[in-house]
Amino acid sequence: MTTQQIVLASRPKGIPTLDNFRFENVEMDAMQDDEIAVEALFYSVDPYMRGRMNDAKSYVAPFQIDQPIEGGVVAKVTATKSVNFKTGDIVMGRLQWRHNTISNGEGLHKVDTNLAPASYYLGILGMTGLTAYFGFTDIGKPKTGETVVVSGAAGAVGTVVGQIAKIYGCRVIGIAGSEEKIKTLKEDFGYDEVVNYKTTDNIKETIAQYCPKGVDIYFDNVGGEISDSVIANVNFKARIVLCGQISLYNSTEVPVGPRLQPMLLTKSALMQGFIVNNYESHFAEGMAQLGQWVKEGKLKSTETIVHGFHQLPNALLGLFKGENTGKMIVEA
Repeated sequence: MTTQQIVLASRPKGIPTLDNFRFENVEMDAMQDDEIAVEALFYSVDPYMRGRMNDAKSYVAPFQIDQPIEGGVVAKVTATKSVNFKTGDIVMGRLQWRHNTISNGEGLHKVDTNLAPASYYLGILGMTGLTAYFGFTDIGKPKTGETVVVSGAAGAVGTVVGQIAKIYGCRVIGIAGSEEKIKTLKEDFGYDEVVNYKTTDNIKETIAQYCPKGVDIYFDNVGGEISDSVIANVNFKARIVLCGQISLYNSTEVPVGPRLQPMLLTKSALMQGFIVNNYESHFAEGMAQLGQWVKEGKLKSTETIVHGFHQLPNALLGLFKGENTGKMIVEA
C-alpha cells in the first residue's frame, strides 16, 4: 500500500515558502505484531515548527532535509495487532505528515470524543490548552482583580489564556491584528479590551490607557516591538510569561530593541520562558482541569480549519500572516 507524505525539501532563509516542502508517494511497511495502522483525521500546525526548519540546536530536534515533517495528529486506528488498541479507536500523538502510518503505538493516546470533538485534542484539550494553563497559572500566578495583557490574543494559545484569566477573575486586555478578531475576542472570549496593533499608532500609550492600574501579568506570544510596549507598562512584581516570539521567528538578523533589564530591575518583575513539556509530569492534572472547564461551558474553543492534506504547507505559512483565529488545524 502506498501513501503520501510531506518532507522538508530545503531549509528556509527568512520567511518559508512552498518551495521548502515536497510531496512524495511512499510504500508503507507491512504491519507487524504489536503494531497498528492509523489514518490521519486532523493535523496541527504550530509556530514552533518554524524553528524546527532551521538546522539549529533547540529544545526539540530540527526537521531533517528529505525527511517527513511531523507534528500533532489525531488519527483513527484502521487495523491492529496490538492489545492496547482496537479498530476504530481515535488516538492523538506526534506523527509524520502522512495520510497513513504504521505505528508501535508509543506516544499515542486514546481520546474521548464524547467529551469534545476530536480536533479539540490538538487545541484546547491538547498541547495548546496545556501551554495556556501551565504558563498562565504557574508562572503568571494570577490573583483576582489583576490586569492581564495577552499578545497574539486571537491565536490558539491566546484565546485560551484570556478565558482562563477571566475564570480567575482578572481584567484581560488582548492584542490582535484585525477588527474581526477584536470583535471575536470581546464577544466570544470575554476580553475586556483589545488593541489592534496594525492600526494603533502608539501601542505603549494605548496599553497605558486600557490598563490605568498597570499590567500585572503579560502573557507574551509575539515578542518584538509589541512586547517592548507592554513591558514598559508593567507593575511592581509583575510576571511576564514568555510563551512565543512569533514576530521574530523569520528574522535573518539579530533584532535590536530596548534594554529591558532596567525596567525588570526597578519593577522587581519576573520574566520567565517555558516549554510545555516542562510540565509533562502534570499533564493529567492539566487535562482534567481543562476538560472540566470545557464540560462546564467555561472554556470555548475556536478553530480555523483548512481542508485537505495538500493544504498543510499553506496552513503553516498562514500562521505567520495571522490567517488564523484560534487553533489552526488541517482536516485530512
